[in-house]
Amino acid sequence: MNQTKTSYHHGDLRSSLLEAATHLIAEGGVDALSMRKLADRVGVSRTAPYHHFKDKHDLLSAIAEDGFRSYERALREALDDDRAKEDWLSCFVRFYLNFAQSYPETYNLMFGHDVWKSGQPTNELKTQAHGCFRKHVDRVSQWQQRGLIGSDIDPLRFAQVTWSTLHGLSRLLLDGIYVDSKQLDDVIDLSIKMFRSVGIHPEKTG
Repeated sequence: MNQTKTSYHHGDLRSSLLEAATHLIAEGGVDALSMRKLADRVGVSRTAPYHHFKDKHDLLSAIAEDGFRSYERALREALDDDRAKEDWLSCFVRFYLNFAQSYPETYNLMFGHDVWKSGQPTNELKTQAHGCFRKHVDRVSQWQQRGLIGSDIDPLRFAQVTWSTLHGLSRLLLDGIYVDSKQLDDVIDLSIKMFRSVGIHPEKTG
């Protein structure tokens, strides 16, 4: 992103601040973001961001919250595609790993130390994050009802295992440890086979 100041419509400053903050993090990481730099980037007074975010941690939580919202919206669109309905598991696995790689800074905030360990996540972030996982559990239950997952599988446990596996792979990819992007297709294919072997009827592999 160039150094020109972000334009915004009156009454939509919060969205503009979030967008600019996301770009600042993408350019230089969390340490590159400050409320002062953010105000300068958007072209508002140094105090203006504090009308929407009480401090930097509140701002980071808001970015993470927006990340969960964007993730859920994009996943819903991906799974609604006709091709995804024929191979929902492959679609989900590929979508998750591609999302993490496409938006690494946001993904790091969604699950990372800067928000969840360094300080208390906001109630809004916790609500959005937990709601996102509940929707994943609901989808697993729906897939089970359609006969795509064995009836003996606990939907919650299947959801936990699939999500934690993909999150672990995403972390390794983003950190450049053990797995790199050149191996991504092979990793995805094996992940799908593993999930199918424990959860999906042999005749329902599509």
